[in-house]
Amino acid sequence: MLGLVILALCLLASARISEAYPATLLAGLPRIGEYFSRITPALRWDALLAGVEMEGSLAFWMYRLDSWAWLLFETANMAALATLAGAGAALLLAFPAARNLGAGRVLNPLARRLLEAMRTVPEIVFALIFVWAFGVGPLAGILAIAVHTAGACGKLFAESIENTGLGAWAGVRSAGGSWTQACRFAILPQVAPSLLSYALLRFEINLRSASVIGFVGAGGIGEELYKVIAFNYYEEISAILLLVILAVFAIDLLSERLRHRVIGGMQ
Repeated sequence: MLGLVILALCLLASARISEAYPATLLAGLPRIGEYFSRITPALRWDALLAGVEMEGSLAFWMYRLDSWAWLLFETANMAALATLAGAGAALLLAFPAARNLGAGRVLNPLARRLLEAMRTVPEIVFALIFVWAFGVGPLAGILAIAVHTAGACGKLFAESIENTGLGAWAGVRSAGGSWTQACRFAILPQVAPSLLSYALLRFEINLRSASVIGFVGAGGIGEELYKVIAFNYYEEISAILLLVILAVFAIDLLSERLRHRVIGGMQ
């Protein structure tokens, strides 16, 4: 009971400091509903399947589908490249970051602090830095997401390694294998299914991140979404959001199938 009272007091204090007042929340909720009503397309059943010239049709609502689809494809490519690069860097850093593999008093904390630094800074901050360095375009977005992915996946990879039994590790080391060979042949085969699952999950997250960092000029569908929000093109906002949601659904289904197929083949 004492712990619950302390928790309640801490929540009340944090709400007061952050000005999260119930009255403000209740006053803003109707405005959220008003905004959603603005972005809802004015579709009509009698004109639903008509051409692009007919107001109230799906074609009229999605009149820039070809352009948005290409930007969404670019966003998915950004997420895929960033996930591949970030997961590769995370894999290299996870082994020295794992406490149970004895990487050394210097290398282990250095790897852990590096992973913490990479995942602490938000992707959008990295995107601002890389846009300044490399200019506006997808490259800045790919690098920003890759750095954050390396930090986030590195922590998960290292925890998977720490939860792995060391029997095979001891066998490789006792047979004269080096530390690197023991990581490759004793630990990696055991943790590969978990690492793949984490990487595929991160790919889904990175698709959403790639859509957001376009707000700062890092390429993809995010730039177009920022423009339509800035100019209050309400129906275009809902069209782009729907395409992003459908893309995430599709990637989620494909990732799940791939994960089960690969993991099933390894067992």
